[in-house]
Amino acid sequence: MQAGRQGRLIGIDVGTTSVKAVAIGPDGTRLAEFARPYPTRRPAAGLVEQAPEDWLRLVHEALSTFATLGAADAICVTSQVNTHVFTDAALGVLHPAIVWQDGRAAAAGARIDAGVTAAEKTEWLGAPIPVDSSHALARMGWMAETHPDIWARTAHLMLPRDWIVARLTGVRLGDAISSVGLVTPEFAYAAPLIDRLEGAAARLLPLADPLSVAGHVLPDWPLAGTPVVLGVMDAWASLFGIGVARAGEAMYLSGTSEVLGLIAPQVVPEPGVIVFPEWRGLRLHAAPTQAGGASLDWVARLVGRDAGAAAAMAPVVAADAPLFLPHLQGERAPIWDAASRGAFVGLSGAADAGVLVASVMEGVAFSARLAFEALERSAAMRPPMIRAGGGGFAADRWAQIRADALGRPLLRVRGRDPGALGAAVMAGAGIGAMAGLAEAAACLVQTDRIFAPDPAGMERAEARYQLWRGLYAALRPVNHALAAAGGGAAG
Repeated sequence: MQAGRQGRLIGIDVGTTSVKAVAIGPDGTRLAEFARPYPTRRPAAGLVEQAPEDWLRLVHEALSTFATLGAADAICVTSQVNTHVFTDAALGVLHPAIVWQDGRAAAAGARIDAGVTAAEKTEWLGAPIPVDSSHALARMGWMAETHPDIWARTAHLMLPRDWIVARLTGVRLGDAISSVGLVTPEFAYAAPLIDRLEGAAARLLPLADPLSVAGHVLPDWPLAGTPVVLGVMDAWASLFGIGVARAGEAMYLSGTSEVLGLIAPQVVPEPGVIVFPEWRGLRLHAAPTQAGGASLDWVARLVGRDAGAAAAMAPVVAADAPLFLPHLQGERAPIWDAASRGAFVGLSGAADAGVLVASVMEGVAFSARLAFEALERSAAMRPPMIRAGGGGFAADRWAQIRADALGRPLLRVRGRDPGALGAAVMAGAGIGAMAGLAEAAACLVQTDRIFAPDPAGMERAEARYQLWRGLYAALRPVNHALAAAGGGAAG
């Protein structure tokens, strides 16, 4: 921080399963941490919902906790995307939040996507970003078709961060980076695409720079009057939270899903990769998968353990161990197929609980490699090392499996809340208390351990990955037939 600043910075991350927050002092010292889970509803196959009121309650609790430390210089909020909240003009929630994992809007998105060529998407968005089931236009199209009464009352379509900031400050703003698949490289809404859905443009928020001060905390909140920096989506905030802020650097964030990222100025259009507009000299090529930590949580429940205990029981993956396709709720990058489903292949009666857990961990690592290979083609770059963080990297065994699968060292950073820490960094940069994002990230983020690939493990992983790559295509006809038989995600 610059000399003379004696206050505190607060970063808040409204994640997929919990609200995490951190308060840091003028030298970056952690003064307090907060983490509380909230429920997720899965009312039917393919449907994933949350109550925005749960996010708001926990944000209030976090700020109440931090208020006991004294005044704060600034607050910044980041959140999961593409999770969408339909609100009325008074910010009242009209429908449960539709979480990014939710596939109900796949058909609506496919209809829009079919009418747009890859060349048009590249021209409008800078890359051939798909209009998949999590895209804002798909969600709005689904609502207009299935719940026209709610659609008629909808004044705003908001991300969790948008809604929390609006409730904190009364100001309604979005940002171009978090508006995935909706903006041009010049940070304007892509009108030729958005106009494919009648009424969509009127329900989108005005855009502002992520480091701008959106407003100040309202009087009925803890820390009233504190500036609130607008912030950005969780993947970008986590970049800064794990120390990635320069061209040529790469990120592997593991939480509920795996998010792979690479900073590079050049763009080679690659299907399935999200390329963000350049912001403050940074262009992020990103590839989010659908299930990372969620896959381990699933198999842990099956074997009657928590995730940490399940990971600890996993043996070294044998050359003939079952292969696992981690498409438990479809897959995002780089294939973007909401109807794909998970599978064990090569399963025998000799497989015990530990073998299954190890196969799941390996399958997630392979999905990350598939996504990262697409990123490298998009950026025309192969970084020699990847910085890694998030709760999914807590298990050393899993971190080593990933290093072997990716064939390069993984540098694990300290802490399991890179999104919240990155938001705190942005809070400081937004009010001028820190010189810049890269400098702040380098100062505040600490290395925990480097996992180098094991030569034998890397050779075994390479042979198994080549087999694993064929699973999706081989199983696609079966999975799509099952999805059709089930009628797809209902509303």
